[in-house]
Amino acid sequence: MGSWEQTEGSKPHAVCVPFPAQGHVNPMLKLAKILHYRGFHITFVNSEFNHRRLLRSRGPNSLDGFPSFRFETIPDGLPPSDADATQDVPSLCDSTKKNCLVPFTDLLSRLNDTSSSKVPPVTCIVSDGIMSFTLKAAEQLGIPNVLFWTTSACGFMAYVHYHQLVEKGYTPLKDMSYLTNGYLDTVIDWIPGMEGIRLKDLPSFVRTNDPNDIMFNFAVGETEKVHKASALILNTFDALESDVLEALSSIFPSVYTIGLLQLLLNQIPENELSRLGSNLWKEEPGCLEWLDSKEPNSVVYVNFGSVTVMTPQQMIEFAFGLANSKHTFLWVIRPDLVIGESAMLPPEFATETKERGLLTSWCPQEQVLGHRAIGGFLTHSGWNSTIESVCGGVPMLCWPFFAEQQTNCWFTCTRLGIGMEIDSDVKREKVESLVRELMVGERGKEMKKKAMEFKRLAEEATNCSDGSSYLNFDKMVSHVLMCNASK
Repeated sequence: MGSWEQTEGSKPHAVCVPFPAQGHVNPMLKLAKILHYRGFHITFVNSEFNHRRLLRSRGPNSLDGFPSFRFETIPDGLPPSDADATQDVPSLCDSTKKNCLVPFTDLLSRLNDTSSSKVPPVTCIVSDGIMSFTLKAAEQLGIPNVLFWTTSACGFMAYVHYHQLVEKGYTPLKDMSYLTNGYLDTVIDWIPGMEGIRLKDLPSFVRTNDPNDIMFNFAVGETEKVHKASALILNTFDALESDVLEALSSIFPSVYTIGLLQLLLNQIPENELSRLGSNLWKEEPGCLEWLDSKEPNSVVYVNFGSVTVMTPQQMIEFAFGLANSKHTFLWVIRPDLVIGESAMLPPEFATETKERGLLTSWCPQEQVLGHRAIGGFLTHSGWNSTIESVCGGVPMLCWPFFAEQQTNCWFTCTRLGIGMEIDSDVKREKVESLVRELMVGERGKEMKKKAMEFKRLAEEATNCSDGSSYLNFDKMVSHVLMCNASK
């Protein structure tokens, strides 16, 4: 991947603004690193809360000393907290929308103040798709603003059609009995590229009887603002979501598929930014050494992401499903995984699994999923986890929690054929049988074969000579981000 040689003062300057949650910060940092390699000065804007967490997890000086790559912060507008956990997502969405524009424009003014700033003038903004307050700031400065939706294309397409669900009377629900009376099995056959999807497979914010629901209305408002952006970018590739992407391109003329970002990033030679990480929890790298001692394709990796929470009973059902499957497993259990209490497992579980199970609080997931020992992934179906599994050629068991995870699960299982769904009312017998099918069953073997094929297609898309995502990235940089840099 070619880089540009420029003096500091002449560099284009991209301000990157992730939504302040782990699953949004990670892909934005990947994108920022690639832009930096392509010659951009980068200002990466964390929330004050997440910046403190990042310094705690990685060390007080871990973000210093990177030429042309600097970190700044803005407040998220929520009450101060020292908790080491993801903040309440609806509160965060509501607060960033209402409170972040003023501190953000103040930050841009400081960066552009030639009397005190030591950085080049800001030439473009790359912001998370749900941080669209940045569009107003970009308009004031007359610079491009690209929106990076960190969802799948199918998840984004579902959000785009939220307003039609209201117009057609599907939501809000008449009452909450509709969650259990079979209504959610209704097939929605008019979303382009997503034929056959059911109401239950759409992003979970449709499951409300409140016309003023914060998350539903937030999603409607944020997708409508994409039309005002200079471009829309997605962390996917053409061969993975071709039908949906074709339909999206007729709605939004400037859509750039630039994924999978990790594979693009892998083509950059080792440099000073290679050690710059974004995990908000402290990683326990010992799990990689543990995996080194295991046979190829023998370990089930279990991680429900950074936001999913479960009841103590659900955790016990997963635990004994894993134990009774008799398969080796690596299970990431965040301190805040269980609702309202610490994550405690009964002593008999530890006795049963001590020779073939490893529990850890956080790990370097991409390295784990790329390890030869991993044979399957029990996941919440977040998009980052899904595409990291694709990168590793690893089939999935899917237990979606909220937002577009339900849509990713539907897509993974029904369109890609590399996943199987676990019912939300999790039972140990079902977990046990699905884990066995995933690891040694005929369906599991077929899913593994398909997962390896999508891994190959992902590598093709990011090939640095003629890959579709590589070429799209080039076009996005030259046609959108650089169009203002020479003014």
